[in-house]
Amino acid sequence: MRSLTYPSEFLQQVLGQDLKGGDFLEDALGVRLSSRGETLLVEGPEDGAEVCGGLVDQLHKLFQAGIRLGKGDLKTVYNLRDEGFRGDVLEFYRDARIQCASGRTVFPKGLNQGRYVREIRDKDVVFGIGPAGTGKTYLAVAMAVAALKEKRVKRIILTRPAIEAGEKLGFLPGDIAEKVNPYLRPLYDALFDLMETERVHKNIETGVIEIAPIAFMRGRTLNDSFIILDEAQNTTPDQMKMFLTRLGFNSKTVITGDVTQIDLDPSRKSGLIDAAEVLKGIDGLGFTYFTDRDVVRHPLVQQIILAYDKAGGRGKP
Repeated sequence: MRSLTYPSEFLQQVLGQDLKGGDFLEDALGVRLSSRGETLLVEGPEDGAEVCGGLVDQLHKLFQAGIRLGKGDLKTVYNLRDEGFRGDVLEFYRDARIQCASGRTVFPKGLNQGRYVREIRDKDVVFGIGPAGTGKTYLAVAMAVAALKEKRVKRIILTRPAIEAGEKLGFLPGDIAEKVNPYLRPLYDALFDLMETERVHKNIETGVIEIAPIAFMRGRTLNDSFIILDEAQNTTPDQMKMFLTRLGFNSKTVITGDVTQIDLDPSRKSGLIDAAEVLKGIDGLGFTYFTDRDVVRHPLVQQIILAYDKAGGRGKP
């Protein structure tokens, strides 16, 4: 048994009052966690208890540095170790943090997300490719919000193809804005989570934030902008080429997509797949590939993705 002493506020943040935040760690390391006041008790195999103690110590360093922690951070430091990271977790958090306009700080949840953030910082065109729930779009929007806050860009442009499985846009009620709005909802959701609601609405009204289907990008040159193309697997090669050539001076572009969720007619090649093949090796472009290990949604999402992969990719999660 290991006996570790920490401030009760720290234990509450990372494990919760009933220690439920450490359930996955108990399963992964074969240990059992309990507490007595400010003492955390770790029972189980010596190697598992040692790893557990080391992870909690790393989190305590973050706590001492003034970083506000949550129950998800315990899984983050575990994932970092599981992925082979042996560096300073505090340095990783400081290097990869994204300070958003609302005062909210966003941190990557693993090595791949950290690489993705660094790619976006260092390069003007970055592709984030991988399954649902890996933070591709959310982190890109967070980086865009931070760039706007720091006045590195003058506007944010969020776009995605209005492709659906089943209904056609022409048969839906309303004008063009009402028709495409449901397909752009995930982008709105990320914005509202990262910025104050009033500020989002004001920026949309003044054109500082623009959310539109990809067809609206044709013929434009986008300067001083942070541009995000979401659901890029549903673009055609012509649409992708059109979009990528919109990039103007002092602008940054992030393209996200999941090649297992293509809704195009099977006879048409995905513009995302085509771009990954055609543009490979060009300096200044970044490619980050996510896997099921990077999923940060409900734990069942990771298992669902794996199940579909084993079944030969049937269905679209």
